[in-house]
Amino acid sequence: MRTKTKKSKDDFTQEAYNGIRRMFFLNEIVPGQKMSYGDLAKRLNMSTTPVIQALKRLEIQGLVRHEPNRGYYTENISLSEVIEIYDFRELIEVSLLPDTITGMTRTKLKKLKKALDNHLDAVRDIFLKDRLLKDMEFHMTLAELSGNRIRVACLKDLFDLLYLKYRGNILFVTPMEMVDAAHIRLYDDIAVGNLEGARSVLAGHIANVKEYAISSIQRMNREKHAKI
Repeated sequence: MRTKTKKSKDDFTQEAYNGIRRMFFLNEIVPGQKMSYGDLAKRLNMSTTPVIQALKRLEIQGLVRHEPNRGYYTENISLSEVIEIYDFRELIEVSLLPDTITGMTRTKLKKLKKALDNHLDAVRDIFLKDRLLKDMEFHMTLAELSGNRIRVACLKDLFDLLYLKYRGNILFVTPMEMVDAAHIRLYDDIAVGNLEGARSVLAGHIANVKEYAISSIQRMNREKHAKI
């Protein structure tokens, strides 16, 4: 008879961390919200200790902030931060392309094509959850094929900020057909080793998505002030 392995303290913290991340992604936790670790513990069906440890980890990532004697809060939407994230993301992703194309093999290209197909086939529901994940997977797959571990890790942190801190229906409003076309052109340029073409497409794609995100946040801020 197999003995059931007892979970360690780190296991429970990781479980709480994953659970809270999932709440962010599903819009169950929104920007500017106060987070009760008692409520989170109840929703995750665990004690408050691993929840508090998970919140500390999320604080280091910049997803939540702690106010003494008041508790944890999610950060409010920051237009300047969104612009900075997209600018940094463009620098990282474009800088990885030379290594990606130089080291491209038939197997790697097949992996990238699968990521592209998964994105194109993703369910296009109103909350864009599946699309968001597949979009990230396509860009992360492209980055990982470069073999540059440090820059890829930085890119993953940027995606965490975009996909968890900011709600998808606020930021990711670029027309789907436009995103699909950019991904297809990017894949085609990489497949034939066209570095300059790939650079142009990728930089233009990220800049375009950034502009749509900026417009969405500005519109949301105008509506908020109009209500006030």
